[in-house]
Amino acid sequence: MQATHNDTQVPTDLTIRHLSVDLSRGFSRHWNAGDAFLTAYANALSMSFPVGEQSFIDAVKNGVKALPDTPENADLKSVAKGFIGQEATHRHLHGLYNAHLKKQGLVNHWGPRAERRLKKGREEFFNNSDKGYLHELAITAAFEHYTSIFGDLTLERIDQPGDWFAGAEEPLKTLWRWHSAEESEHKCVAFDIYQRLGGNHTWRMRWFWYVTVQFTTDVLRQTVNNLWHDKTLFKPSTWWSAGKFFLGRHGLVWRVAKPLWAYTRKDFHPMQVGCATLSQDWLQNHADQWRAVGATASKAA
Repeated sequence: MQATHNDTQVPTDLTIRHLSVDLSRGFSRHWNAGDAFLTAYANALSMSFPVGEQSFIDAVKNGVKALPDTPENADLKSVAKGFIGQEATHRHLHGLYNAHLKKQGLVNHWGPRAERRLKKGREEFFNNSDKGYLHELAITAAFEHYTSIFGDLTLERIDQPGDWFAGAEEPLKTLWRWHSAEESEHKCVAFDIYQRLGGNHTWRMRWFWYVTVQFTTDVLRQTVNNLWHDKTLFKPSTWWSAGKFFLGRHGLVWRVAKPLWAYTRKDFHPMQVGCATLSQDWLQNHADQWRAVGATASKAA
C-alpha cells in the first residue's frame, strides 16, 4: 500500500528479500565488462556498504524509538522494519563481496575510515547533543538520497548506452541491480522519520553538504586505491573509461546534477525525484532471482 505526499506515492510496506546469487565462487578481477575503471568504482562503493548500512540501520532504529506511539506513526514504524531488514541483507551480501575483493589483493580503506569518523562523531557530538539522533538521521537521509539516485540511474538505461552494468558478469550484475531497486524503493524512510521528529531544513542541508564532500572524496580515493593495487591506474584505457563515465554523453555528472540539487529545496521529498516504477518493474521482472522472507504492511495513510 502507499500513501500520498505532494502528489507522489510513498510506500508503506517493504519486502525483505533473499537474493538468489552465489558469491562463494567469487568473480574475476575485471568483472564489469573487462573494464578496470568501472569495476574499481563499483568495488569502491561496495567497500563502504557494510559500515554505512549498519549506521543507517542504527539511525533509523533510534529514530523509531523517538517516535511517539500514535496512530499516525504506525505506518512509519512499520515501513522502518522493512528498511532495516533490507539494509541488513545488503550489508551481509556486500560483506561476502568484499571478502573476495580482499582475496584479490584490494585494500578497503573507506570502510574503516568511515567507522572511525562515525565513532568520533558520536563521541564528540551526537551523544552530547540534544536529540543527537536527528543528526544521524539527517546524515542517513543524505546518503540515502545518493544511493537512490545511483539506483535510479542504474535501472533507467538497462541495455542502452549509459548502462553501467551491461557487460557485467553474473552474479554481480543481478546483485547491483537488485540493490539499486531496493535503494530506490526505501529512499524516503530516513527522511520521513527525520521530518516527523521535527528535523529542520537548516541542519538537513548542513549534513547534506558534509555528506556530499565526504562521499565524493571517499569514493574517488578508494577507486584510485583499487586501481593502484590492480596495476591499472596509469593505463590510458582506465582514464578513457573514467572520462566517459563522468563526462560522456550519458556521464554521471550530467545525470546527477538535477536530482542532487532538488534536495536543497525546502519542500523537497525523495518521492519527487526519480521514477518509482523502475525499481518495481525490475523486481517484478526478476522475481525468479529472489524470494520474500519478510514484509511490513500497513494501511494507507
